[in-house]
Amino acid sequence: MSHGHSHGGGGCRCAAEREEPPEQRGLAYGLYLRIDLERLQCLNESREGSGRTVFKPWEERTDRSKFVESDADEELLFNIPYKNIPQMSFGDTDREPDQTFSLNRDLTGELEYATKISRFSSVYHLSIHISKNFGADTTKVFYIGLRGEWTELRRHEVTICNYEASANPADHRVHQVTPQTHFIS
Repeated sequence: MSHGHSHGGGGCRCAAEREEPPEQRGLAYGLYLRIDLERLQCLNESREGSGRTVFKPWEERTDRSKFVESDADEELLFNIPYKNIPQMSFGDTDREPDQTFSLNRDLTGELEYATKISRFSSVYHLSIHISKNFGADTTKVFYIGLRGEWTELRRHEVTICNYEASANPADHRVHQVTPQTHFIS
């Protein structure tokens, strides 16, 4: 089924080609509930705190009253924390990203972009850099949906292990009160 955009050789994961009931589709976009909104940063937003408003339920994706607009130019940088990890700055955007997407206009908030699963299997912090738009002086974003599964972070306590290249019998003396003899037949 053709639906008006290209995928540059990649597989399509658009809603138009999936047989998923609409009432169940929103369940997959529940990661916004796990974002630490108090620590979320949106750099270059024209109105303080407006970057937080685009992470909302699937059912509210077409709500045009909540949005973030860039300030000085078209760039926006979202730092989305799931745990305390250093935030990215515009100076860091020159680094090689884990993945780059060519965005298409999406007025209904239904286009999906397939991620490289191996790069995003254990995410504690996510940065999204929007470097340009479709030609406007500023960029407006109304909805960002994060699809995936949440697993609780299990904290592993410190384990102290000693490894020996070869055992020193003097370190492993066993003092037995009653000498025992073991027979193997």
